[in-house]
Amino acid sequence: MANLKEIRARITSISSTMQITSAMKMVSAAKLKKATDAIVMLRPYSEKLQEIIGNVSSTTDLEGISTFTAEREVKKVLYIVVTSNKGLAGAFNSSVIKELNNVVSNAGHEVEILTVGKKVYDAVRRSRTVYDNQSALFDGMNFQVVSNFMERVMESYKEGQFDKVYVIYNKFINAATQEVQTEQVLPLVMAEKEGTLNTDYLFEPNAAEILNVLIPKSIKTQVYKAILDSVASEHGARMTAMHKATDNAQALKNDLVIFYNKARQAAITNEILEIVSGAEALKNS
Repeated sequence: MANLKEIRARITSISSTMQITSAMKMVSAAKLKKATDAIVMLRPYSEKLQEIIGNVSSTTDLEGISTFTAEREVKKVLYIVVTSNKGLAGAFNSSVIKELNNVVSNAGHEVEILTVGKKVYDAVRRSRTVYDNQSALFDGMNFQVVSNFMERVMESYKEGQFDKVYVIYNKFINAATQEVQTEQVLPLVMAEKEGTLNTDYLFEPNAAEILNVLIPKSIKTQVYKAILDSVASEHGARMTAMHKATDNAQALKNDLVIFYNKARQAAITNEILEIVSGAEALKNS
C-alpha cells in the first residue's frame, strides 16, 4: 500500500493545481466579457458595410473599378491564420492548425502564410513559407494595427504576389462553442441578394470613388472581425478547459482522500493488532 506521506503530498499538489486552474478560469471569464462585447459591437458595423457595398455595386459595374474585386488565375494563395500566443485552451489552437494543414495539402498551388499568434507560427515556421508574423499585435490590438499589416497584404495582392487571400480562424459562438472558419478575403466576395433592388441612388462624388474607399475598409474590417472572433473564442475555450480541469482535479482529489483514509485506517488497524498480539504474548510468557 502507498506510503501515507506520498498520498498527502499528492493531495497537496492537486489542491495547488486546482487553485491555479480555478484562478485561470476566473481570469478568462473576465476577459471573455470584454472580448465578447467587442465582437458583438463590430459585427453589425461589418454587416452594414457589406450591405452598403452591395447596394452601391448593384447599380455599378465593378469590372475595372477595383483590383480587389477582380477574379484571376490562381497561382499563389496567402492564408492569414489566427491562433493565440498561449496554450491551455483545449483544442482551440490545434483545430485551426489542423484546418490549415488540410487546406494546404489540397491546395494545388503555391502557399504562403501570415501568422497571427505564436502557436501557429511555431507550428509552420519550419515547414511552410511564412509571409509575415503578426503575433505581437495581441499586446496592443486595435483596428489601426490590423489596418497597417493589411495595407501591405493588399499592396502585395495588387502587385500580383498573391491571387487569393483567405483567413482561417475560430468563430465565436458561445463560451463553450467555437467553429473553425475559412473565409475568402481577396478578391472581395459580394454577398448574394434575394430579388432585385428598385431604388435609385444619388452618389457624391460618384459610385467608383465611394467603392474605392469602402472596399479596402471592408477588407480590413473582415480581418479585424476574424481576429476579435478568435480572441473571444480563445477566452471561451480556456475558461471551459480550466473549468473541466478544475472539476477533474476535484474528482481526483476526492478519490485520493478516500484512498488516504482507507490506508490510514488500515495502518491504525495493523498497529492495534500488533499491540494486542504483543499484550497476548506477554500474558502467555
